[in-house]
Amino acid sequence: MVVGDFAEERETIVVGSGPGGYVAAIHAAELGQKVMIVERDEIGGVCLNVGCIPSKALINAGHRYQAMQADQFGITSTGATLDFTKTQAWKDNEVVKRLTSGVEMLLKKHKIEIVKGEVYLHDNHKLRVMSETSDSAAQSYQFDNLILATGSRPIEIPNFKFAGRVVDSTGGLNLKEVPKELVVIGGGYIGAELAGAYANLGAHVTILEGTPSILPNFEKDMVELVLKSLKEKGVAVITGAMAQKSEQTDHDVTVTYKVGDDEHTITADYCMVTVGRRPNTDEMGLEYTDVVIGQRGLIEVDQQGRTAAPNIFAIGDIVAGAALAHKSSFEGKVAAEAISGDASAAVDYLGMPAVCYTDPELATVGITKAEATEKGLHVKASKFPFAANGRAITLAETDGFVRLVSTDDGTLVGAQVAGPGASDLIAELTLAVNSGMNVEDIALTIHAHPTLAEATMEAADIALGMPTNI
Repeated sequence: MVVGDFAEERETIVVGSGPGGYVAAIHAAELGQKVMIVERDEIGGVCLNVGCIPSKALINAGHRYQAMQADQFGITSTGATLDFTKTQAWKDNEVVKRLTSGVEMLLKKHKIEIVKGEVYLHDNHKLRVMSETSDSAAQSYQFDNLILATGSRPIEIPNFKFAGRVVDSTGGLNLKEVPKELVVIGGGYIGAELAGAYANLGAHVTILEGTPSILPNFEKDMVELVLKSLKEKGVAVITGAMAQKSEQTDHDVTVTYKVGDDEHTITADYCMVTVGRRPNTDEMGLEYTDVVIGQRGLIEVDQQGRTAAPNIFAIGDIVAGAALAHKSSFEGKVAAEAISGDASAAVDYLGMPAVCYTDPELATVGITKAEATEKGLHVKASKFPFAANGRAITLAETDGFVRLVSTDDGTLVGAQVAGPGASDLIAELTLAVNSGMNVEDIALTIHAHPTLAEATMEAADIALGMPTNI
């Protein structure tokens, strides 16, 4: 017997409570809508629970562990010890739980109804939520508006089923101990970040990447800095490597891979597969709606996130574009505004930053010099090294640079930062690119001294042909 299946009416329903879903729900509520949010797992989605946030916690722990063992500043230490059980407990309880409970509190503060369960669509205006606790319990809802923010899941490759000592990124973030030997298949954002984190925590890591380079979305000179750092940590990076199979015992896993025609094996405590993510657009009844699913399972939407069904919107990893949490949040705000009647609301990815939390950090916004040239733009790249920045020198983190890409009239169309604090420094440059600012605007902005941000001002000086500290 199905319990409570009489359709209840709701104004706006949001499916998924990750950084796209919960932001969309809150913004819609702020704009006067009555909102219900449905989540099948944990409030906060992948990002807060098993993605962006916990990974940065482990990365920070690795940095702290390494700092305790450094004596270059004349500080002698008897050595650091690592209790990884405590590290994981801190990550889960003090970081993840704090943020997810905060999101739940914000949802309740905005009088957003929270429903736990799995969503199945019946048509453009009706869905059913299956209870997470009982297969026999369900509730149907009639909705005026729907925002889909169902996110994505790790891709599983043949002969590497996620079980035992073969794990996805979620499993990799929740290992009970730091492995002595770790194999990471895939050298993209997630693979490179977690490889560096576990190397800092004491693991010997091997990255197997099928393409000619790790981190293919960043420029070569930026990636070279990460490769140098990984090498210093003892990480082996093998490119052109195609994973073939895995064989497990109770104690280890042996990975077979090919480079060209040559076959190799490597035995490790764990193998973490991070070759990409698949959009969660299947098994939710979209075929019963007018929503159109295009290439790679992505939902086709317009500039407001509106699907072919005018009252259904889609945001985040299930639509085209980079799978970034902040992109999803931005799209969620636009969708909420569109539902509320703002015809001018539209996504604009011109100032969409991307960050990778490797050592050193990498960040980029706008277009590169090569991309500008492909578009027929005449631009120049102005680069200032952190080796000439006073703050970077005091931090003993001088690898990297700030680079500005500007047109002949000085308009900033792109920027890249590789080095300490890149994830924060990109914010100023994102504002500049998004606002169509001129490099002179940056050069004339007084930057505090000594700060890493001065490197941005110095790069602007170089673009104007008037360098000071180089």
